[in-house]
Amino acid sequence: MSNAAARTLGLGGTCLIALGGASGAGALSTGDPAPWHRPGLGLYGTYAGLVVLLAAWWLLGRRVGRAASTPRELTLTLIVWAAPLLAAPPLFSRDVYSYVAQGAMARAGMDVYLHGPDLLGGPLLRDVAPAWRHTPAPYGPVFLTVADALEPTGVLGLRLLALAAVVLLAALLPPLARRCGVDPAAALWLGALNPLVLLHLVAGAHNDALMLALAAAALRAALDSRPVLAAVLVALAALVKAPAALGLGVVASVWAADLTGRLRTLRGLLGALAVAAVTAAAVTAAAGTGYGWVGALGTPVTSDNWSLTGLLGRLTAPLAGPEALPAWRAAGLAVTCCAALAAWRHRARLGPVHALGLVLLALALLGPALRPWYLLWGLVPLAAAAPPGRTRRCAAAASCLFSLTVLPSGFPPDARQLALAVAGAGTAVLALLALRASRGPRMASA
Repeated sequence: MSNAAARTLGLGGTCLIALGGASGAGALSTGDPAPWHRPGLGLYGTYAGLVVLLAAWWLLGRRVGRAASTPRELTLTLIVWAAPLLAAPPLFSRDVYSYVAQGAMARAGMDVYLHGPDLLGGPLLRDVAPAWRHTPAPYGPVFLTVADALEPTGVLGLRLLALAAVVLLAALLPPLARRCGVDPAAALWLGALNPLVLLHLVAGAHNDALMLALAAAALRAALDSRPVLAAVLVALAALVKAPAALGLGVVASVWAADLTGRLRTLRGLLGALAVAAVTAAAVTAAAGTGYGWVGALGTPVTSDNWSLTGLLGRLTAPLAGPEALPAWRAAGLAVTCCAALAAWRHRARLGPVHALGLVLLALALLGPALRPWYLLWGLVPLAAAAPPGRTRRCAAAASCLFSLTVLPSGFPPDARQLALAVAGAGTAVLALLALRASRGPRMASA
């Protein structure tokens, strides 16, 4: 299958996803009902589109491995696949409505680090998912300032912001990959054209897009021997979402390599931390939010969030009692810390960006909260720096698996919805197999 054919196939997938969301399966606003309300049919079509999109992405990946795709072609494919999703309602999460409400709270002078959107009330509250109506914002002052500025534009403004961040990420990945010795097209395919980017950063408008774009810019600056600028950008990314702060390890490593004399590693680390701390203090003062964002970082831990460690805690609670859940969460963070220490120790062999990707992936999988788009924290650095082989194959397989785990409405499925999703996915699989059979050996070898 040619690049153009795979692009057309993926476009069909994202069109089905967008139509399914608009038919009532998406995370619709309470004040914006679907023009034709057929949520069951929409869910069926959305999952059919998901499978088609995943198949198109996988086929393109096989061609990237044979140097049959260029960064320009893949960027065009990203634009083509993203276009239908921009016309759809929010998909796979209702978090963007929380962002709008938090921006309105900040504009009204309310402390988003002490109160949830329930304090705001009004029509904006009705769109916020019930789990987040009473919880403080876990985001830093950079994002709250942006959300405040974009509050009059609502969901549209935040979605355009996410799209701009994805475009910046796509522009940064090829040069970053070249510095890491990785094929730029392969980096774009895994890091920007990834279905998780399309579904959750473009369609879902998650603020992780802004964090990842700033973090990628920081990594580029670090590898270009501009550690001060890199530390500033890492701090800005962390003031969107805290996990980006781990990028200071890359900055410190590169900074230390440029130093001479004794204690270079310690001096590089202290320099990166000092620049980041000054940046954080200056931005917090300019935003006027105070330091409530530090205490609000515990929001994912205190909320009833699903995670691998949380699942183990609930399964063992009948035997270990109520302490099982916090014990498993602590164990997950301990393993993540061990992974960070191991990655730091082997950073010279792995490369600092590759090491960062592994640590962020461990944090996403073993942290107190797990969402499909959290995998992108680690997948983006891995896309730029991991060599061909098992790591990239596992990252691609995980991207496909996690793309199927959340309903377009953002809510947990019931039995009927699960059956419709499986039926839609199954229909798409059968259609793809029929297409492959009709094309014969040409598609099988594509």
